[in-house]
Amino acid sequence: MLSLEVLHMKFLASPAVNRLKKYSQKPFDLTKKGALNSRRIETLQGTLGPLTLLYATDRVDDAVLDSLWQLAEERGALAKMRAMQSGQKLNKIQGVPSENRRVLHTAMRDFFSDRNPSKHALVASTKAFEEFVKLEQFLKKRSTQKYHTIIQIGIGGSYLGPEALYKALEKYQVQNRSARFISNVDPDNTARILKEVDLKKTLVVVVSKSGSTLETKTNEALVRKAFVQKGLDPKTHFLSVTGKNSPMDNPKAYAASFYMEDYVGGRYSVTSMVGGVLLGFCFGIETFKEVLKGASYMDKVACSEEKQTNLPLLSALLGIWNRNFLHYPTFAVIPYTEGLARLPAHLQQCDMESNGKSIDKEGRQVPFCTGPIVWGEPGTSAQHSFYQWIHQGTDIASIECIGVKQSQYGYDEQIEGTSSQEKLLANLFAQSIALATGKKDANPNKRFHGNRPSRILLTKQLTPYSLGAILSYYEHKIAFQGFLWDINSFDQEGVQLGKKLAGEIIDCFKGTSAPKEPIKSYLSALEQL
Repeated sequence: MLSLEVLHMKFLASPAVNRLKKYSQKPFDLTKKGALNSRRIETLQGTLGPLTLLYATDRVDDAVLDSLWQLAEERGALAKMRAMQSGQKLNKIQGVPSENRRVLHTAMRDFFSDRNPSKHALVASTKAFEEFVKLEQFLKKRSTQKYHTIIQIGIGGSYLGPEALYKALEKYQVQNRSARFISNVDPDNTARILKEVDLKKTLVVVVSKSGSTLETKTNEALVRKAFVQKGLDPKTHFLSVTGKNSPMDNPKAYAASFYMEDYVGGRYSVTSMVGGVLLGFCFGIETFKEVLKGASYMDKVACSEEKQTNLPLLSALLGIWNRNFLHYPTFAVIPYTEGLARLPAHLQQCDMESNGKSIDKEGRQVPFCTGPIVWGEPGTSAQHSFYQWIHQGTDIASIECIGVKQSQYGYDEQIEGTSSQEKLLANLFAQSIALATGKKDANPNKRFHGNRPSRILLTKQLTPYSLGAILSYYEHKIAFQGFLWDINSFDQEGVQLGKKLAGEIIDCFKGTSAPKEPIKSYLSALEQL
């Protein structure tokens, strides 16, 4: 029987970890002459379906990669992924009060082919398909044709994922259809959006699983008031996406309600009705279906034992190498396509809310680093912003760039001998090479030390199908890292304390509670303005 100390240090006790620690003392030198050669680049890449991952510019060699795969085997990463997709209860902490739920966002999109045969996954998939059909029928109604705009009211996963996919799919927009998003409980944001739209031609979809999210309830009330002031009946314009029997599952207040289940976490919910209503309205049900198909394809890839083509697990292992052995604290996602401009913000929540944890699944403090800081902006604009820090700063970031071979719109010209898309790709490849190899110079101000790791995720074109695959790739990369660290990637207790304190301050504003320190001092500072 394992000792408590060993149980407490499961990750660190893995034999593969000891080997990786040794290799990390002298990682592969990308700056060495000839190190980044054609053979290395051709060997260190994986392709499956619409995605190719190039990772020759990570500081790995065969010994490191073999040990990383051994770590995945020792930690049961694939078994845990299959358990998750089959509906085992993975959202829990043993021995302490916690959530106790299944994690079945993958079932929201597996009803077009090769359904997971497990009982719980089939039940979830059947429910998801019923909601899909309900949405399809709703969108076919003649009454929906008069609407040109949809406003989505939601926060966190009810906003970031849908906005990221909406931005990526704008090329596929149905004529005279557009979306706006209200998330932050900032009245200026709501006021600005209400000025931009014709309320007579606007649908509003309110998203809250519990039906009681503070920011969402507040923003919904403001928007409903605007409809009443225009002499419009909110009930004919408002839709809800919520849990069944929640306060928002109310036919007296909403024209239609679509359901989300408690086994779908907000940050993993965009392929459920959380994103489906808006995406179906703006792009048509067939486009939404292609997103689901692409995501479902990559769900199945994540369960594969093929090392070179299980891209989510491969990316997760490279991230573990950079985070736990080379000790890089941040992970930047740089999409070299404007369509993915909001993907870094979505991944920031998905990754940091999932893996920003400091206890393991037995409730014990972990003695190693878990989720990195996640950030990013689109290239090439990023090159004229923070790339100075990336190339010559005192800290090192692990980077994943996303590139597309073909533009979405096909609007391009040869200018000075090359197209804009070729210039974009040239910058993508050049930055990866420059970060890896660096540059020697007698002038220290012009010296680049190199050995700054990056990898490139490539796809032929940003389509609904490839977008779904990219989304699922990152979701599973995040989940795999949680499995390897033995933390719970599916709860978010860290957001609760601030909410509770905000509620106490709101009671002070309402006059129903007298402020105590330190709240009293903050309110005093406010009164002096």
